[in-house]
Amino acid sequence: MRLTADQLTPLGADGMLVHFVDTAFLGKSPETVGVAVSGGGDSMALLNVTKMWADLAGTSVKAVTVDHGLRPEAATEAQMVAAFCEDCGISHSVITWDGAAATGNLPAAARKARYRLIADWAKDNDVGAVLLGHTVDDVAETFVMRLARKSGVDGLALMDTQFDRHDVQWARPLWQQSRADLRDHLNRHDVPWVDDPTNEDDAFERSRTRKALKVLSDLEIDTDVLKSVAIHMAGARGALEYYTAKAARDVAREEGGDVLIDTRPTPPLPPDIQRRLLVGALMYVGGKALPPRADAVMDLEIGLMQAGKHTLAGCVITQEDHRLRISRELQAVKNIAAPSGHTWDGRWQILGEAQDGLSIRALGEAIREVPDWRDTGLPRASLMVTPAVFRGDWLVAAPVAGLQNGFEARIVADFASFLESR
Repeated sequence: MRLTADQLTPLGADGMLVHFVDTAFLGKSPETVGVAVSGGGDSMALLNVTKMWADLAGTSVKAVTVDHGLRPEAATEAQMVAAFCEDCGISHSVITWDGAAATGNLPAAARKARYRLIADWAKDNDVGAVLLGHTVDDVAETFVMRLARKSGVDGLALMDTQFDRHDVQWARPLWQQSRADLRDHLNRHDVPWVDDPTNEDDAFERSRTRKALKVLSDLEIDTDVLKSVAIHMAGARGALEYYTAKAARDVAREEGGDVLIDTRPTPPLPPDIQRRLLVGALMYVGGKALPPRADAVMDLEIGLMQAGKHTLAGCVITQEDHRLRISRELQAVKNIAAPSGHTWDGRWQILGEAQDGLSIRALGEAIREVPDWRDTGLPRASLMVTPAVFRGDWLVAAPVAGLQNGFEARIVADFASFLESR
C-alpha cells in the first residue's frame, strides 16, 4: 500500500476503486504494473483506475491486448484500446493468437493461451504484476456455471484474487465491484469501451448464465449472495488444503521422485482428504498447474481396481499392496531436455561440475548402461524417468540410479511443501 487517505479522499467515488488497486499486490507494489485489456467495459475501467493509481503512487503502467483471432471486430477493438493508451501516455502491446487452429474446448484453450502469452509479455517488458478486470458479476457467473457442472468445494470457491502463474504475479483488484459501478466510472471520465456481442449470444454458456442470474435475483439469490457463498467455500477449501498437507507428512513419502501414498492409514483419512492427496501427487509429479477433471480421477480409481495400474496427467499410478505409487510417465518426459545447471521437468536439479556440451534428459533406455541400478531398490520404470546427464548420446551420469560420476540429483521442493504452497 502506497497511498494515504489524504490522497484518496479527493478522488470521491473513484477513491475506493483506486484503493483496491493500491492494495492488490502480494507484498511490495511493483514498479511497473501491467493491465490485460480487451476493450470491454470492465478492463477499460481497470486500466483507467490503474492509471489514476499509478500517477499518485509514482509507478508505471503498461497495457496488453490479446487478439484471439476469433472475431473480426477484435482488431478494431484493439485499435480503440491503443488509441486510448496513446492519449493517456500508456505503453500498449497487442498479442495475436491463432484461435482458429485450436482444438477441443475453445474457451479453455483461449484462456490457457492468454495467460501464457501475457506472462511472456510481462517478462519481456519488466512488468512486475498483471491486473485482470474481473468483477463481482464474474464471481457470481462462475459460481453458477460451476454449480451446473456439479463442482465441489474447490470449484465453487471464490476465484483467487491474488496468485502466481507462469512465474508472474496476477491480481483481480476489482472483484468486489459490480459492472454497473465500473460503467459509472467510465461515464464519469468519458472512457470509451465496447460491448462484446457474444455476451448476448445464447450459444455461449456465460451469456445464458447472465440471463439465469436475472431469474435467480427474484429469489433474492443475487451477486452479493453468491459472492458470500463463494467466500465461504474458499475458507472451506483452505481448511481442506491445510489438512491435506498435514496428512501428506503422515501417510505419504517420496522415493526417487515417486510419491507413495498409504491407502490404509491408521487412523483412516476422510475420503476427500485421501482424494486430495492423490490429486495433489498427480499435479506434483506430473507438473500440472491444474488438477485432472473429476471424471478422469474416477476412471483412475476404476482402472486401479481392474488392472492395478493406470495413466493420468503425465503420471503412471500403480497399486502396490496397501499403497499407491505415483511415478512420472516416460512418454511425458522422453523429449524434455535442459542445459546443464538448469531445472529439469520442473522438479529436478542436477548438481555437479559445469561442463560445456552436457544436457539433462530422462535416463530412459540408457538404464542398460547402469550396471548397479537394482541396488537402489527402486523400480526400473521409476528410474527410467529420473534425470540423467548426457553428452550427446553418451551417458555421463544417472545419479538417482546410482551412477554418480561427480553429479547429484535433488528435488527442488518436497511433496508436502508443494501442497502447502498451493
